[in-house]
Amino acid sequence: MTKRRSNTSRTSNRRSKSAPRSARTGWALARMWIVYSLLLVVALLGIWTFYLDSVVRAKFEGKKWSLPARVYARPLELYVGQSLLPPLFEQELRALGYRFEGNLQAPGQVVKKVSATSSEVTYHIHSRGFDFWDKKEVPRKFMLRVANGSVQGLIDLAGADLPLVRLEPEEIGGFYPADKEDRLLVRLSDLPPLLGETLLAVEDKHFLDHHGVSPLAILRAAWVNATNGGVVQGGSTITQQLVKNFYLTNEQSLLRRKIPEAIMALLLEAHYSKSEILETYINEVFLGQSGARSINGFALGAQHYFRQPLRELDTHELALLVGLVKGASYYNPWRNPERAKARRNVVLGVMHQEGLIDAQQLKAAQAAPLGIVAEGESRSTTYPAFMDLVKRQLKQDYNEDDLRSEGLRIFTSLSPMVQRQAERALQARLPELEKRFNTKGVQASMVVTSVGGGEILALLGDRDPRFTGFNRALDAKRQIGSLMKPFVFLAALEQPHKYNLGTIISDAPVSYKSGGKWWAPQNADKKDHGDIPLYKALAFSYNQATARLGMTLGLDTVADVVKRAGYEGKVPALPAMLLGSVEMTPLDVAGIYHTLAADGVYTPLNAIREVLAADGKPLKRYPLELEQRFDAEASFQLQYAMQRTMREGTGRSAYNQLPTSFEVAGKTGTTNDQRDSWFAGYSGEHLAVVWLGRDDNSATPLSGAGGALQVWSEFMKQLPSRSLPQEPPPGVSFDWLDGATGKLSAEGCIGALWLPLRDDQRPPQSADCLLPNSTNPVKNFWQRLVN
Repeated sequence: MTKRRSNTSRTSNRRSKSAPRSARTGWALARMWIVYSLLLVVALLGIWTFYLDSVVRAKFEGKKWSLPARVYARPLELYVGQSLLPPLFEQELRALGYRFEGNLQAPGQVVKKVSATSSEVTYHIHSRGFDFWDKKEVPRKFMLRVANGSVQGLIDLAGADLPLVRLEPEEIGGFYPADKEDRLLVRLSDLPPLLGETLLAVEDKHFLDHHGVSPLAILRAAWVNATNGGVVQGGSTITQQLVKNFYLTNEQSLLRRKIPEAIMALLLEAHYSKSEILETYINEVFLGQSGARSINGFALGAQHYFRQPLRELDTHELALLVGLVKGASYYNPWRNPERAKARRNVVLGVMHQEGLIDAQQLKAAQAAPLGIVAEGESRSTTYPAFMDLVKRQLKQDYNEDDLRSEGLRIFTSLSPMVQRQAERALQARLPELEKRFNTKGVQASMVVTSVGGGEILALLGDRDPRFTGFNRALDAKRQIGSLMKPFVFLAALEQPHKYNLGTIISDAPVSYKSGGKWWAPQNADKKDHGDIPLYKALAFSYNQATARLGMTLGLDTVADVVKRAGYEGKVPALPAMLLGSVEMTPLDVAGIYHTLAADGVYTPLNAIREVLAADGKPLKRYPLELEQRFDAEASFQLQYAMQRTMREGTGRSAYNQLPTSFEVAGKTGTTNDQRDSWFAGYSGEHLAVVWLGRDDNSATPLSGAGGALQVWSEFMKQLPSRSLPQEPPPGVSFDWLDGATGKLSAEGCIGALWLPLRDDQRPPQSADCLLPNSTNPVKNFWQRLVN
């Protein structure tokens, strides 16, 4: 019994000794797995950190952003003798963000003084300067004196005369990257100090002290959010905000954003200086949305909300921009002005608390209005129809990626002053015409060019100038009606041995067989006008006389004239072509009429002047191309006939609005059932083509004279422009012709016409005067008066 108990005791002892050893072995294995797991986590974390480090450095040291190509209008050039009206000039200054002040203290300011005794207006201007394609214009203070519709004086405020001053051009659009981000890059040294100081005071007071992450700020934000029952304060540093915007998505999960955000913030701070980080943040921060385009960075934000360079913003404007960092959509000043103002005033309070502004400045800034521009003025494309043309022309020379990423600077021919005048004229007259004729749904387009240079100064593709859809100026092909007639008469005047403006042609009824049918055009007034001088057939737009003349000349001859004028489309070899059955866009019409306005010299119409790389290096120029396609003598005679159109013919109502001393030339155009109302006319400086009609090609109550001409006249009456020169070219002089025979006549003869003639057109007849209904010559002026 004793032995048995002893054995049992030994067995029990062995079990008690082996149990701790097994436990120790299990714990050792667990510790080993923990160590291995930690090592694996550390290794993975190291690999991940190494990867994040490569991501951070690759983007921060490489090309940070895809920069859009920026498109600029032509600069306003000021010189003595220039046609300039104060209201239009001031509108231009305001569009550029110039402020009218009592004293001239900084760039972007204007002081206006009006004479009490005359119509003279004097402007003291501090320009901003600009890097143009040919030279850098420095900021300067100068005086501009305007009187009687032109610049009378231009001097530096130091006292020296200035031959020319160019103001900076207005930015009118851009080509944006696929992510639709837009920004204007600015260096830290170019920032207003108050902006940087305010940004740090509001967003990251300890930016200079932490290493990318601030544990105290995180704890403070957590406490504030917990006590308020929601997220009211963030703990992210400026470096973390930059990482979130620059590298990460908006995922809110801890693993997918917060942890990599913190690691990358530490890595940024390890590799780069505070200045580099802050400069990148200032150019990256999201400050708003304009359609699909995002507004990034403070420099673009200043332009978007205030149309001002960043350095010219006042204290309350800087405070609004800083306030938007917290939530640009939530504090949108157009949709939520009161909310935005409250946020701005909070920022102003911080500025005062930190000693950045004093109590008086605080009070004035908090009482100030938001000062933002109208929302429509902040659009990325101010003139969409013109920008459509620019894009089409640029794509002939540049690929899409370069336009969207390389920061090109594109200088165009658009004149904001002319464009705004065109918009105003159309918006003023078209509703009035619809009301007068009890109609609606009329669409419109308009093209304005410089005469001689072929530069497109203004373009409207819709009655709504901000419409971004179908561009009628470029894409609406419509029959041009009587706008074709000047080319028929030019074909005749190119044969000086047969035709001059006094040549008698018949306006009797005509008919021609075309396509198996008889074509018998009638005049608009349903009357026949017998034998008339050639110029009168054009001035009064007689269909029968034009058709007869065109058929006599030959359809191919007339079609060739249209082609040489610049039309690249098809001209149908049908008699109806003579009266305008040809379909053209308003831009096509502007092209061929520009050749008429430029004394027979063809110039391709162009919207682009220069393209520069982001560093200012010239990439491409678009030089003026000239080709004399019609002789100056025939062109001058045709222009004179078109001046008579405006004085006594179908365009005479224009002088209800224009000064009688203002010489212009033009032609009305109306198609069947008045489906299209056209007018093309020009001064010595500007050519404008107007089209009115319906998109469904249905009839309207508007003729060319009753519709398009009225819009054109409204446009021209307020536009500073030069009259047509009246001096004929060498080889042409004015003389009197008998209106019944087309022969030379003496001055003062009854029915005599004062017309330009080429030297080789002068018939050998004596300058006798014929009595009415008589063949007896009367040479004595007194006898002519008696009879």
